[in-house]
Amino acid sequence: MKQTNIKATKKDRPWKRSLKDFYKKLVKNKSALIGGYLIIILIIIAIVGPFLTTLDPAKPDYAIKLEEPSADHWFGTDHHGRDIFTRVIHGLWITMFIGFTATILGSIAGVIIGIVSGYYGGKIDAVIMRFMDILLAFPGILLALALISILEPSRSNVIYAIAIFAIPTFARIVRGSTLATKNLEYIDAMKALGASDLRIISKHIFPNILSPIIVQASLFIANAVITASGLSFLGMGEQPPSPELGALLSDGRDFMWDAGHIALFPGLVIMLIVLAFNVFGDGLRDALDPKMNKK
Repeated sequence: MKQTNIKATKKDRPWKRSLKDFYKKLVKNKSALIGGYLIIILIIIAIVGPFLTTLDPAKPDYAIKLEEPSADHWFGTDHHGRDIFTRVIHGLWITMFIGFTATILGSIAGVIIGIVSGYYGGKIDAVIMRFMDILLAFPGILLALALISILEPSRSNVIYAIAIFAIPTFARIVRGSTLATKNLEYIDAMKALGASDLRIISKHIFPNILSPIIVQASLFIANAVITASGLSFLGMGEQPPSPELGALLSDGRDFMWDAGHIALFPGLVIMLIVLAFNVFGDGLRDALDPKMNKK
């Protein structure tokens, strides 16, 4: 009898029930499913694709330069005779790696700063938020350009620059959620029982503010991809002969009328990435926000 009760308890754990409820809500949002499937496909292509391509994305072959799309070269070739399909596949991995890594770094820093600011309040909150306001005063791409100019154009510096301008966005969202959560009665009860601040934050506050963090992260990846591509397009990100998608767009801008395919396909892939994450992020918000799921 005890074993049956234990099994029933394990099956009915709160996190399992909430995960099932979330999945049911997400399935109802068809656009979110399409975005999610597209993200999975793009990730698989980004990881597996470079190992399946046989051509060198950086090796020129001037005998076949500026060829239009064909059976031999699906996306055509560029002004150096390099296969654009191969370069797009390799560039997809680079661009998505930058987007994911910058978002992860920025969200971790922003979550820590936001929780500390919202939980402790007072002068700590005032100082942190004024510094975040200064960062938010600069448009993301301009802040990234300034940071890259101070450092030097490279993949790691692009990641750091994007992560830095992600911090205030996450910090403000987390701070607001923390302020709302820390005033709940059960938090006061935990303090009265002598629970440490670290335990309260890690066990009771953070799990309750996770939803807006996940939604913001999924939406910010699209922003990070656009920023990374924009920096490369301006010559401040990945350097030639890197096949990063923004750099491929930059390669094709001088051939828009004579060989438009050079810029067309990288641009379409960037559009797909951004569209997928924006649609999926909107679906996550609808599924995770209880106000939008009232029956």
